[in-house]
Amino acid sequence: MDEFDRDTEIGRLLDLLPASSRMKLRVISQPQQVEILTVPFPWPWRTEWPVPINFELWQNLTEPQRDLLFLRTDRWLRGIAWFRPGWSQGLILAGSVAVAFQGVQADGVGVLVGAGLAGVALRQLLRNYRSPAYELQADESAVTIAQRREYTEVAAAGALLSALEQQAQLERRGLTFNELVRSQNLRVLAGLSTVAVPSYYRTPES
Repeated sequence: MDEFDRDTEIGRLLDLLPASSRMKLRVISQPQQVEILTVPFPWPWRTEWPVPINFELWQNLTEPQRDLLFLRTDRWLRGIAWFRPGWSQGLILAGSVAVAFQGVQADGVGVLVGAGLAGVALRQLLRNYRSPAYELQADESAVTIAQRREYTEVAAAGALLSALEQQAQLERRGLTFNELVRSQNLRVLAGLSTVAVPSYYRTPES
């Protein structure tokens, strides 16, 4: 894919996104990476969400596969809410405040306790955002957004399912556990299976 085509594709992909996402997500050409697309974690201090794509591999996907894979990436990023009320966010805030306060008081033990509290909560928050529950939510949200872009639910789910499988093949790897769970859920949405994903996969880890 030459430079002109790559720029055209980037513009086309960004046009798929809701307006709020276009202001934050930035596509980067990354020909040396072995993955088709990578998604760096959107830490709260980031003003942009860089999404590196290997366009040499990307061009092997069909347009619907590319559309749904990209929409799904946006939905995964958009779903992460650092400031949404929750116990993990509350503990991170409380621990951070404690570190700052105890630091001013020169209380080394207090600083360690506060940092440990924030660290435990942060690890749990990150685990939740890599859990099957969150991954399924991102898939289903992408399928919903795609229906505003002239896809049917069945077509969108089928495109994302085939994109998952093709991505693994192009990256010369097998499907991960989460991808297997996602694939089964997408088969149901695409009308290819009646076996629903067990409900416990939809519950965030505690």
